[in-house]
Amino acid sequence: MAMLERNIFKEIIEGNIPANIVYQDEHCIAFRDINPQAPTHILVIPRKVIRTHADIEPGDEQLLGQLHSAVVKIAKSEGLSSYRVVINCNEGAGQTVPHLHLHLLGGRLLDWPPG
Repeated sequence: MAMLERNIFKEIIEGNIPANIVYQDEHCIAFRDINPQAPTHILVIPRKVIRTHADIEPGDEQLLGQLHSAVVKIAKSEGLSSYRVVINCNEGAGQTVPHLHLHLLGGRLLDWPPG
């Protein structure tokens, strides 16, 4: 069952692994990426374990909106006037942890296409 699956993000949520937390509420937790790809690189993860973007289910819509609202709050608190939000889905797209997460990237010019 996905809700019981262990992963590094679940360990961070439970406080078993330290992280540089910049925001948290009842729905999500956000922390600085340990391998930043931009001057500001923050991961926003739901407290609920959802393996990938493809595993979003009916009923998760409100949670997804709350994740995006958290991104806006964090971007403002980080002083970002422009930024990128990325969700990778599965290994072929670069997802390395089986727990849905949003990458908030900013603090430099972000070229297009991204890669």
